[in-house]
Amino acid sequence: MKRTFEELVAEAESVSVDGWDFSWLDGRATEERPSWGYARLLETRMAQAKAALDVETGGGEVLAGVPRLAPLTVATESWPPNLARASGRLNPRGVAVVSTGDEPRLPFGDGVFDLVVSRHPVTTWWEEIARVLQPGGTYFSQQVGPRTVVEVTEFFMGPQPPGSARDLELARAAAEAVGLEVVDLRMESLRTVFHDVGAMVYFLRKVIWIVPGFTVDRYRTELKALHDRIQTDGPFLAHTTRFLIEARKPA
Repeated sequence: MKRTFEELVAEAESVSVDGWDFSWLDGRATEERPSWGYARLLETRMAQAKAALDVETGGGEVLAGVPRLAPLTVATESWPPNLARASGRLNPRGVAVVSTGDEPRLPFGDGVFDLVVSRHPVTTWWEEIARVLQPGGTYFSQQVGPRTVVEVTEFFMGPQPPGSARDLELARAAAEAVGLEVVDLRMESLRTVFHDVGAMVYFLRKVIWIVPGFTVDRYRTELKALHDRIQTDGPFLAHTTRFLIEARKPA
């Protein structure tokens, strides 16, 4: 028996969206993963590091999955619900989770870390990253690329301008402007599929920049149209973009 629009939306509206764990979407939405395997590459770099910083750790999910951390590993997070979750996951492994604001500066001295990592940062504080890196140190990050899931944004908000602040060459230029050498930069476009309207509600509540100001009440008409479309035509297809950047501070 198919669930109704109201049932799907009510369920998705009531579930917690704290942290950065998307397991609630299992069986309801799928997203291809980049071929480079960020978690695997992170493990390799972390095992070789002596002092590492994870910027915008979210709920600590990614860092907690690394089997061997650097002897000194620190994480930062600014959103209070994520801060509590990250501390619970990472403190038992000896990782200090430090609260930061939404603007620079990072609360660390110059040249403290030989590795700084970040998965899907909202903003990359290039000057601060360069400052806290040791000479010869590395910044390693997987980031949201240009016009990611733009099909979703345009379904709810209409056509969007073609430009994007998340362009790869802008990231390269920003890194080089603070004296870092970009040694790896690549991007992929990945299929993202939503199988029911509840999955979309959950996603938009969690990833708040896709449709800024999203609430079910505000977009109920569009959500009902999406539900009807999925019932008639099948799952809603969008494309996520991700890019990998690795930059090194000259020795």
